[in-house]
Amino acid sequence: MNQPYFVVVLAHSVHGRLRRLHVSHTILYTVLSLALIGCFTTFGFLASYARMAWKVSNYNTLRDEVSSLQQRYQNLQKSNEQTKEQMATLQMLATEVTTAYGIKERLEGPATIASESRLVPTYQQSLEQFDLLRTTRLYSNSRRRINRMWQTNIMPSMWPTSGRLLSSFGARRDPFTGGSAFHSGVDISASTGTPIRVAADGIVKSAEWSGAYGKLIIVDHGQGIETYYAHMSAFDVIPGQDVRRGQVIGRSGGTGRVTSPHLHYEVRQGGAPVNPYKYLVRSLVGDGTPVQKDLPF
Repeated sequence: MNQPYFVVVLAHSVHGRLRRLHVSHTILYTVLSLALIGCFTTFGFLASYARMAWKVSNYNTLRDEVSSLQQRYQNLQKSNEQTKEQMATLQMLATEVTTAYGIKERLEGPATIASESRLVPTYQQSLEQFDLLRTTRLYSNSRRRINRMWQTNIMPSMWPTSGRLLSSFGARRDPFTGGSAFHSGVDISASTGTPIRVAADGIVKSAEWSGAYGKLIIVDHGQGIETYYAHMSAFDVIPGQDVRRGQVIGRSGGTGRVTSPHLHYEVRQGGAPVNPYKYLVRSLVGDGTPVQKDLPF
């Protein structure tokens, strides 16, 4: 049986002779199939190459970005090291200043009260403290030793102000959280601006803002005894100043962690708070009138 075929006629351009070629359907379809497969294969290679080129381009871009970030990181590290060096230099300078003038750079209240919250002074209060330190004279360590020789009444023996006892020493209910808390001193009612008097002769150890204490004055009386006067509204003394029993050292207020203006008064021995009762049970307040007791303290 004859297979179907295609006839291809070829004509010579000079002689004009005709030539016929018989092409079988099977051969033609095979050639076309191979050509189609070759096209798809070529397209696949081209697509794969384009995808690889795109990935390489993205990789190069990411590599440049990583290199740029590494350079920025190195610059930041250098800047951070320079900043640390500057801070170390400033710290050394501050240490030298504090050693020379006897100023305690930073005063943190004890865990019983200062850890309750992080309270900072207002801008105006910072300006007031700066003006006070700028316009008054600092006392040197040698001056402190000389002043200590003249102190005689070093035991706290008077109330810093008159007023009602709002809270006693020891365990109490926290006025903010309602939970149980230890009160390291006594609270005495005093309206804002009431003069506060030092309970004994001593030297002002610090007069600055101290977290939950607000504006705090600490007076060192020697022999490990110190008195704390917290929540003040103003200072009348500076660190290193010699003070005498009954001298006004500041004004009461409501700075720090308080619900209302009052004076928080502490007596510390060896750095630990002690009950002020033994120092105050037979004493009179600064103006000579007995304190009004509202609590069995």
